[in-house]
Amino acid sequence: MRHASRQPDARLNLLLSYGGWREHAAVTQLPRLLEPMGIHSLQANTGEEAASLIQQQPVHIAVVDLEIPLASSGGRQVAGGPRILQLLRRLSPSPPTIVVRPKQASGREDARGLVASLREGAFAVIDRPLHIEVLLETLRRVLQRHYMDTWPATASQASPITPAGHTPGPGRSVDR
Repeated sequence: MRHASRQPDARLNLLLSYGGWREHAAVTQLPRLLEPMGIHSLQANTGEEAASLIQQQPVHIAVVDLEIPLASSGGRQVAGGPRILQLLRRLSPSPPTIVVRPKQASGREDARGLVASLREGAFAVIDRPLHIEVLLETLRRVLQRHYMDTWPATASQASPITPAGHTPGPGRSVDR
């Protein structure tokens, strides 16, 4: 379990749980990109770490990898992402959640997975391969819809997550 940095409680806390996409250098840079905008990244490598963070600190937005391992034990790996979604849904208020999922083998599995994530309260579902532009654009939409552009600062002081007129790169994002 790692904290990007210790910040006052007035910051927005972003839970980053990631498994299979952590090898992408852009994702590891996400906390440094978001910190100047007042977004404090809480990083978890397992479902257990994410559960601990959820109990210890308020979570305002979550990025949940469905393939994150539940525990760090060397035995059979069980996916912890669905458990994290359930824990987040039980919070009051439940934070907007962005789900990252592996590419599905068939259209039927794709639809089932999408429906299951949305039932668990996902704001958006992003398929791998994960493109940082798609994730940043989705975070911008979360801030706009759930915090009405008041976070991280007042509307006149807020720095946009992506430049005006920027079109996200390839990838798929479905949101509610």
